[in-house]
Amino acid sequence: MAEITAALVKDLREKTGAGMMDCKKALTEANGDLEAAIDWLRKKGLSAAAKKSGRIAAEGLVAVASAPNKAAMVEINAETDFVARNEAFQTFVETVAKIALQVGDDIETLKAAAYPGTGRTVAEELTQMVATIGENMNLRRAKVLSVKKGVVATYMHQSLRPGVGKIGVLVAVEGDGEIGALETLGRQVGMHVAAARPDALDVDSVSPEALAREKAVLIEQARASGKPENILEKMVEGRIRKYYEEVVLLEQVWVHDGESRVRAVVKKAGATLVGFERFALGEGIEKPKEDFAAEVAATAGV
Repeated sequence: MAEITAALVKDLREKTGAGMMDCKKALTEANGDLEAAIDWLRKKGLSAAAKKSGRIAAEGLVAVASAPNKAAMVEINAETDFVARNEAFQTFVETVAKIALQVGDDIETLKAAAYPGTGRTVAEELTQMVATIGENMNLRRAKVLSVKKGVVATYMHQSLRPGVGKIGVLVAVEGDGEIGALETLGRQVGMHVAAARPDALDVDSVSPEALAREKAVLIEQARASGKPENILEKMVEGRIRKYYEEVVLLEQVWVHDGESRVRAVVKKAGATLVGFERFALGEGIEKPKEDFAAEVAATAGV
């Protein structure tokens, strides 16, 4: 039996909003597995959490760069927000996004690419930045999207300068319409994606594992209602449709008017969405909790 620590109970409580004793029981039932404990609470109707959100824990910046028919986005992390306000660091992240536009989004290839005007690679320039600024940094991820006919629009939320900020989105839009109109549509979709945080473009793109997990939870919730088995299937089908409306971009309600579906908006514009990507700075990275008192004591030699 895995040890159920107070810290683990606290973490589960923060993620689900369930009571402390319920969290402890869920972890005991799940043998300490946090994800299984979340599902256990949901099946019992004790958690309001429909899906997890990544915890914004790391600092740094996200940057986007565009060219005809394609765009790139990168995330580079640092230890503190102070670095994000450093102009040299901003320029570095911006430049790496432009390099990704040329060499692609494979991280090792990107690190090995030449950094302009220095005689160094991107990885070597990053090492130079670490030495100069005095903080650890990491080129975490990159993404390049392209289309045959249309645009890859970009959107940056919480910008520190054009194309550099905290939440970046790429939206690939194909169509025969005027490029400016497609660009406008793509940017509007980018704003929607930044706010609504979809997981998949369409129903067929939903992760089979995520869908199976959701169905398992919904089935248990339906059975707990006490309804006959022949009714349960219809109940689950209805809830799965609701699930798609929450996580699938084309099925979501358009944030700009609060009533249309994204699918309908795109169709009316005579366009097709073929892909999107959303980078939220530090999402999914756990940042160690700092014990200020312990740090002071260590510094003082206590």
